[in-house]
Amino acid sequence: MPSSGETLVLLVDDNPDDRDLTLIALREVHPGGNVVVCEDGEVALEYLFATGRYAGRDTESMPDVILLDLKLPKVDGLEVLKRVRGDPRTLTIPVIVLTSSREASDVVLSYRCGANSYIRKPIDFAQFLETMRQIVTYWLNINEPGPRHAE
Repeated sequence: MPSSGETLVLLVDDNPDDRDLTLIALREVHPGGNVVVCEDGEVALEYLFATGRYAGRDTESMPDVILLDLKLPKVDGLEVLKRVRGDPRTLTIPVIVLTSSREASDVVLSYRCGANSYIRKPIDFAQFLETMRQIVTYWLNINEPGPRHAE
């Protein structure tokens, strides 16, 4: 299991306030962890598959977990999730849908598209911090990751 300094979280969220809040919480509960921030689904896909502005990025270095908002510009979160699950390089990366959506259909569609978890963003900062602590504890410390490439 990598130490906290070796872990990589991909945060995909277009809302600057939510991004900042998530980054503050991650720094608090997972100091030394690396976070890559993508402001829309298109940039997230470019990062994951080393295209566009990330052309040439070493795809051997993949996130340990993806925190994915659903309501994104350009390419929405469900499409990002489908593409992640459809590629052997990213198939086994845990994807946590972290969203403010309370739509039952979003929950169902997220799991059908391959989400590992669906979490509604708490509004209260103390609750949000505790939620992030639980995400980090489980997905980066307790969970046994799958193989880096699907076989």
